[in-house]
Amino acid sequence: MVTPIFLDLFEQDNPAQAFCEKIAQNQLTLKQQFDPEQAPYPLLKANSDFIDTVLVSCWRHFFTDSAARHCLIATGGYGRQELFPFSDIDIAILVQTPPDAAFKQALSAFNNFLWDIGLKPGMAVRNLEQSISEAQNDQTILTNLMELRFIDGEQSLASTLRQRLDAESLWSSEDYFLAKMAEQRKRYEKYHDTAYKLEPNIKEGPGGIRDLQIISWVFKHHYHSKTLRELVKYRFLLASEYEELIHARDTLWRLRFALHVLTGRCEDRLLFDYQRDLAKQFGFLTAQGESDVEALMQFYFKTVVNIEQLNEMLLQLFNERFILKHKKRKLIPISQAFSVINGYVQVSHNKVFEENPLTLLEIFLLQQQLPSIKGIRASTLRLIRKNISLIDDDFRHDKKANQLFLRFFSQGKGLTHQLRRMNRYGILGAYLPEFAHIVARMQYDLFHIYTTDEHTLFVIRNLRRFALEKHNDELPFCNNIFMLIPKPELLYLAGLFHDIGKGRNGNHSIIGADIARQFCQQHQLSESDTNTIVWLVKNHLLMSITAQKKDISDPDIIFEFASQVGTIKKLNYLYLLTVADIRATNPELWNDWKDHLLRDLYIATHNALHRGLDNPVERSEIYQQNKQEAIKGLLQAGFPEHKIQACWENFAVEDDYFIRYPAEEIIWHTLAIAGVKKDDLPLVLLRPQTQRGSVEIFVYAHNDEGIFSICASTLDQLGLNILDARIITTTHQHVLNSFQVLEQSGAAIDDLYRETQIANTLKKNLQQKKLVQPNRFKRQSRQARYFPIKTRISFLPDRSDKYTVMEIVTTDRSGLLTLFSQVFMQFGLQIHDAKITTIGSRVEDVFYLTDTEDQPIVREDIKQELSQAIITILDQQN
Repeated sequence: MVTPIFLDLFEQDNPAQAFCEKIAQNQLTLKQQFDPEQAPYPLLKANSDFIDTVLVSCWRHFFTDSAARHCLIATGGYGRQELFPFSDIDIAILVQTPPDAAFKQALSAFNNFLWDIGLKPGMAVRNLEQSISEAQNDQTILTNLMELRFIDGEQSLASTLRQRLDAESLWSSEDYFLAKMAEQRKRYEKYHDTAYKLEPNIKEGPGGIRDLQIISWVFKHHYHSKTLRELVKYRFLLASEYEELIHARDTLWRLRFALHVLTGRCEDRLLFDYQRDLAKQFGFLTAQGESDVEALMQFYFKTVVNIEQLNEMLLQLFNERFILKHKKRKLIPISQAFSVINGYVQVSHNKVFEENPLTLLEIFLLQQQLPSIKGIRASTLRLIRKNISLIDDDFRHDKKANQLFLRFFSQGKGLTHQLRRMNRYGILGAYLPEFAHIVARMQYDLFHIYTTDEHTLFVIRNLRRFALEKHNDELPFCNNIFMLIPKPELLYLAGLFHDIGKGRNGNHSIIGADIARQFCQQHQLSESDTNTIVWLVKNHLLMSITAQKKDISDPDIIFEFASQVGTIKKLNYLYLLTVADIRATNPELWNDWKDHLLRDLYIATHNALHRGLDNPVERSEIYQQNKQEAIKGLLQAGFPEHKIQACWENFAVEDDYFIRYPAEEIIWHTLAIAGVKKDDLPLVLLRPQTQRGSVEIFVYAHNDEGIFSICASTLDQLGLNILDARIITTTHQHVLNSFQVLEQSGAAIDDLYRETQIANTLKKNLQQKKLVQPNRFKRQSRQARYFPIKTRISFLPDRSDKYTVMEIVTTDRSGLLTLFSQVFMQFGLQIHDAKITTIGSRVEDVFYLTDTEDQPIVREDIKQELSQAIITILDQQN
């Protein structure tokens, strides 16, 4: 019986404050006693015991007349006495008589007081029959009550409830197991079926604490056992596997306890904000004594791998024992080494892997070839774990092993599933040691949200989806291109190796290309196939860089890119790899703008290659084509030809205008400018539907100083992301500025009120020459705060020799474009074009500049001064 030692606190002037002080002292004690190297269960139980005394004291105070007639019980994790410092307190009150007004009043006061003192109770009030009925209807309530523990009141109520829960079989073992499996699948889907994110949830994510609880609940429900140690007794686990399970559980418990103490709240996510402190606390330090975050996270991910393996193995054994026990086991031999039983492949005897190590690959190939196989039987999984060391250098150089491995990629179907399984069981890293170096490797580049190995497998998954008709609605253009590639297996292999170089220091594309070449030669691929894979790995970033950093309306840029690609076949491969790669970094960063940008680059390059590199498109051809198409469209719109020529002469654009803008935009600009008087300038128009899925904002105004800055700062203040900017200065000293924008969320603007607000605000600020302050509501991301990108400024070559091309790589923050443009103004520079690229919290902006005489900057000292001025102003913003 728990003693209500805090009951006298209610005699003080402020009981709530007194309880808060006691709770705060308990939290401090837990913090002081926590040792990251020791299993925290004694502290969890101590915390649970402390909360017992608090609750009993409150129970006796508020239920003075009925405390002995009813029963207070702990449920859930609190019932198991696994109470972390800031976890919710799950309790239930069992009543034996219908609640009267006095009880309800006491209940309300009791609940409110618990909230006032910061305990966050999850409370249910039921009688015995209601408890049984609700548990029968909802397995989550049954699960909660399975952990019940008597705290105070009429103990016979708790005893009776426990007896009835055990005796009445409210849920059969089969139904309960299936319900828990459905619950786990739904939870996995929430986390995209992967634990290998840069900020994982250690409780709810795949391989987390909840996976261990699923094992415990299913096992205890069937056997009414009190401890997981009975998994060994009932021959579900070997003693060594049980110790492995408990060690993994204690590791996650230690991390979760540390997170609660560090954050002062119920925090279960390993956020960037805390990874450095946790790495230091758990002893992961570099040679220089700094926190080694990557070592901490690899430690975590290796723990998760073990839990995932044991979870899969145990749940399969439970399935056999609880569901299939009455069904006849149908054994189907499928080879000399393997057979299938109840849908799972198993070895024909326990020495299969020792006698023929190649079967460690064959077992996965069989699953790929026979989709009806659900997976590997638990006993065989145990043997794989035991025999993985058989994959040594001799194995890797065995020609039969090499042929087996290549067959995975030529099969196509089931490729992603088998690679994931091989990675989970360590087979992939054992066969490809270079791949082992990227397993659980973090990518702190602020846009990859997965570990390198998980990102790689997502790339291959994306490539496979291009081949499947059922996914045709996602990216139909990619599906069409996929049908044109002669050997999909080369694309899959390029996907496997594209980031494998990140396991070493240096340029990962070049390193990866070398690793890919060694692989291809070892596996005896033809020289042509080898060259294709190696070229793709080495150049896998080429297309995204060209699309996002260069002006792909420029025929010279297209010719340069086409020359680097060389053939339509390689273009097809590269396009598909690029799309799959970008979509596998972070699904939320993919949008219509990127889709159309890459597609436009593909089409333009395809046309150039089809035409022939010895017969490049001349700028004059683009000029004539766009101009004639614009004239034709304007005539069809009822605009006379003499007015067309007069209009174009009036705003006096140079030939570049007709090269950089397609005919549809020229028509739009012409009609708008022709209808506006000079006194009505600036002209601000918004076109919500563009071919690239963005919104275009067009400004035509007198070429006054600071126009670009005003536009950039206003659009930032309005909460818009600028994707692209084009600036044309006419010979009559007017400017045509075009901005491609999206909302901060990545959505297009499809609200008339919002369109009007943007156009009116921008016009007003231009009229008043008002440079607004950056939008401080655009907060720097947590990732950027803890893993900032060092500002890097470089000057890129310009084929036309007309501009100075300046690239700025830095961390995203409010008002960047405004800051850049202000520095350019100070140096008397004109912006002719801007490629704005923001990937997560990383900014990669490219500006095309000229000096006061409209010439490129040639003096190196001026370039250095310009760079330093930008770095200085960025440092001042931190």
